Amino acid sequence: MTKGLIQLCYRKIIDADAQKVWDKYVFEDTWMEFFMQAQTYNQEGQYNTFQEITENVPAASNLNYLVSTAAINYIRQLKDIVPDIVNVYGKLCLPFNRFRFEIIHADLKDKDGYKIAVYFYSEPVTWIDTLDGKLLIAYGDQRENLQSGTEVETEMIALQPYLNISSVILGSKKSDTEKDCLLFTTESNPI
Repeated sequence: MTKGLIQLCYRKIIDADAQKVWDKYVFEDTWMEFFMQAQTYNQEGQYNTFQEITENVPAASNLNYLVSTAAINYIRQLKDIVPDIVNVYGKLCLPFNRFRFEIIHADLKDKDGYKIAVYFYSEPVTWIDTLDGKLLIAYGDQRENLQSGTEVETEMIALQPYLNISSVILGSKKSDTEKDCLLFTTESNPI
């Protein structure tokens, strides 16, 4: 009956064209943090872009992490609910338990070209079916309840750009020692 236990990942891209207030604040504060942190690794001003700095200064590999610190308080404001992902009633509904920050493009001489992504990873949800371009899910691991015929509350979330099933466990819930489930993942090393 159920497809499996899944984790969803939403990639939120933020750039200078951001319209939402939250996005604008994240853009401004992470840009400023990037600008300041980049100077630490580029004291002589040899490099202009994030890519040039990270390619030529090995210690700069942690710039994504350092710049993400400017977004942490904004991410806390979300109260562990993924932004932009709504149910069929138009309400934010998808809890997340971790995120990953990525600088897509940054040029010290071009703030308008600055672009970042925040990956929000949901808590595990039970994927029941896909109906008319929407995922029918239940929060948590509800496989046993569904198999036993117990009523389970569900949500429907539309499939949309930048929303991905990042991992899945196929099969029914068994004991931890049984290995009849398959785990697939499409993401690597989220923070």
